[in-house]
Amino acid sequence: METTNITTDRIKLPFNFDVVKMLEETKILQSGNFEYYDVIPLRSPAHLVDTSLPFPPPAEDYADGSWTDWLDTSALNKSPYLTSIVNFFKEHTTVNLVRLLRLAPHATVKEHTDPTLGLEIEKSVIRLTIPILNNENVTFYLNNTPVLMKPGECWYMRLTDPHKVINNGNEERINLTIDIIPNDWIKQVIKESES
Repeated sequence: METTNITTDRIKLPFNFDVVKMLEETKILQSGNFEYYDVIPLRSPAHLVDTSLPFPPPAEDYADGSWTDWLDTSALNKSPYLTSIVNFFKEHTTVNLVRLLRLAPHATVKEHTDPTLGLEIEKSVIRLTIPILNNENVTFYLNNTPVLMKPGECWYMRLTDPHKVINNGNEERINLTIDIIPNDWIKQVIKESES
């Protein structure tokens, strides 16, 4: 399937997840106070999960995630509902990196691009974003335009374009991000959701 036909930089996908269950499990995994930005890995390169495994050999191209095996972390194994979400995507495609991304109150993620996170890039992964905890003072900007994501929704965004996050609220923002290798299934879902 051609992926260059995708004309928009953001697409809400037809998946919705239980925010209460996601937040409940996320709160259990949190490790106290943090400054600015915190990452809780749920699925990581195998050698980081099981330190008895050797580092993978150097790769010419790390973009598609095939340079290593990926394993569920102990944090994911303690979280049955988050595991069910990851397993849903594993049933349909290859899942690489999965993380909970926490942004502190009154913090900003500066504008940047992720050169390998877009369908238009050959041999890439795409990132699906599922907001868990948000407030009306958090804004995710893609190409200087807000993306109005609600907790529990699932979004594909072309992150090869400039994006930033501003949290002007008094509570943290938490997103679940799932990096997958694009296959015909997810390309079809994205294409059908675009219209």
